[in-house]
Amino acid sequence: MFESPDLIDGIRLTEKELEEKKEAEKKLIDITLKLYKADISYYQEDNPSLTDAQYDDLKNQSLKILEKYPDLATLIDPSKRIGAEIKSGFKKVEHKVPMLSLSNIFNTGEIFEFIESIHRFLGNNNDIDFYCEPKIDGLSFSARYEKGIFVQGATRGDGTTGEDITENLKTIDELPKRILNHDIPDIFEIRGEVYMSKKDFLELNEKNAKENKKIFANPRNAAAGSLRQLDTKITRERKLRMFVYTWGDVSKVVWKSQKEFIDTINSWGFPTNPNNKLCGSISDIENFYNHLQSIRADLDYDIDGVVYKVNNLALQNRLGFLTRTPRWATAHKFPAEKAITRIEDIKIQVGRTGALTPVANLESVNVGGVIVSHATLHNEDEIKRKDIRINDYVVVQRAGDVIPQVVEVLLDKRQPDSKEFIFPALCPVCGSKTIREEDEAVRRCTNGLNCPAQATESLKHFVSRDAFDIEGLGSKIIEDFYFEGIIKNPTDIFTLEERNKGQAYDLFSQAEGLNLENREGWGKKSVENLFAAINSRRTVDLPRFIYALGIRQVGIATSLLIAKNFRSFKEFMTEMKEEKTEKLLSIDGIGSAMAKDITVFFKEPHNIETIDKLLKQIKIEDYIDTTNYNSPISGKTVVFTGTLEKMTRIEAKAKAQSLGAKVAGSVSKSTDYVIVGADAGSKAKKAAEFGVSTLTEEEFLSFIG
Repeated sequence: MFESPDLIDGIRLTEKELEEKKEAEKKLIDITLKLYKADISYYQEDNPSLTDAQYDDLKNQSLKILEKYPDLATLIDPSKRIGAEIKSGFKKVEHKVPMLSLSNIFNTGEIFEFIESIHRFLGNNNDIDFYCEPKIDGLSFSARYEKGIFVQGATRGDGTTGEDITENLKTIDELPKRILNHDIPDIFEIRGEVYMSKKDFLELNEKNAKENKKIFANPRNAAAGSLRQLDTKITRERKLRMFVYTWGDVSKVVWKSQKEFIDTINSWGFPTNPNNKLCGSISDIENFYNHLQSIRADLDYDIDGVVYKVNNLALQNRLGFLTRTPRWATAHKFPAEKAITRIEDIKIQVGRTGALTPVANLESVNVGGVIVSHATLHNEDEIKRKDIRINDYVVVQRAGDVIPQVVEVLLDKRQPDSKEFIFPALCPVCGSKTIREEDEAVRRCTNGLNCPAQATESLKHFVSRDAFDIEGLGSKIIEDFYFEGIIKNPTDIFTLEERNKGQAYDLFSQAEGLNLENREGWGKKSVENLFAAINSRRTVDLPRFIYALGIRQVGIATSLLIAKNFRSFKEFMTEMKEEKTEKLLSIDGIGSAMAKDITVFFKEPHNIETIDKLLKQIKIEDYIDTTNYNSPISGKTVVFTGTLEKMTRIEAKAKAQSLGAKVAGSVSKSTDYVIVGADAGSKAKKAAEFGVSTLTEEEFLSFIG
């Protein structure tokens, strides 16, 4: 847990307020982990683990915490992540202009707040036109043209790096392969959404059912799975379509508004949504939203909301971006769709850290055009709070995803044979005792890696994208290899090739050859590819290795913090084994609870033994700081006070943050610069008291260049 300062904007917190803040920190960590797992399921596996409503609710909870405690953003801000790192099987494509996502609003009242925030930023109340577009529920893509010829296609990926899907995009008839127009920029990248029509989706599932092939949960999953086929013949058969709605890397912008862009590309042959509309007032926007919601079921493609964009491009450029979202656009999501069904049974899944998660098996039901049969129930408190019982009739909701949320139990429909669910005292996988810590909502199996469920999930985590990223060791293969005794721990992964050949791989053992190439569905080439993938990961960077260890509470962001501060794994491990936590606790973002989990991990003899064996097989690269310190205010703390003339206060803060500065709300001895506008008050006086350098707005702008 993040141990934060006991001050907010210079005001000391009471003991009660400190306790509330610690609870908020713990909640933020939990939300961050859930959002990360959901991103992997959605963006990498095309198999969502949360509904849109659940995901948006978690994200909003995190934003509210960060709004109240902005210093917790140094712990990890889930709103800054876009998508997930790319899947295996495709070449990587670096986006020259990041593919950002949008912020979300959920009711008409928030439309007013969104528009007001734009007026505040710009410092005027002039009327602003908004270009409104249906939000297509598909897979984001980019297509790059050079001198009018289509040369490369890519998925969004994590926003910075995507998958090369050039050949797959070529199979979509609606995408122009050559544009014979002298006005098109030499470099022109369009961005949009690939989707599958509802009609084609139903036909595909009917065909697959007859042929005993995969049944897709919804059109979005079908489109994503089709576009990411390594065999382009399959992609071509799937009848994919697309809408284009924005641009990326462009050598020359020849339009002055969003509407002009849409009209221009439409004339060049790109498909754009016929329901797009220019709105000049809040009432126009509300009417457009209500209209789209009323015709949603009649459309032949899925939409999950409406996107509002400032139409004027000059204003878009002034408004700029937050960390991961534009200030000039937002997505207004539709309410989740609901249905009534019956809970047939409740089963328990055991995760990597031993967490027991209840999952409801539902009587299959059509929710918004998608057949669903499972729902996560989160934990035993959630079951008790909603009084959920087996055989109960419940309301479930979804917004385009696979696993729905149980909203409520219909008590008036409760049957005499309904049964309360008793959370198991023993692990359903290994039979070991389960415990629930006082400050946790989760019950856990106490058997650690001796529990097959925890062991296999830990191995999956070890080879996952953000850890060792070993291509070819998917979930099914890990499970098969574990239960057949081929891979029981991480070291076994790196000795797999020697054991396959029957060679000795330590001083005391001589393994018989595994002959993996003789396994059903395998062959010489697939085995060679697996060994090549494993050998390519024998050198790993420090943050990935720390994350791969699977220490409780230590996610990607925390692994990076540890790597930055310890620089080498040897130093980190030495201090943890000796239970020296001073340096660990001094890291802004790591508190006492997290430090305890880390030291407990290194006190476990089995973990040390595993690491020692692993270090004989791999090399861990020391962390090298690659931060760009070219900006004169990078790493500096700045405070703005008074009225600025050239830009609004919000705009000035955004500019400073974009150059690596930390913007504070109050002046202290650690402040580096105070930028003083007209009618400056007490902050300017405090700056003089502390001897902090002050700059006028003109001096500040000149200083940052």
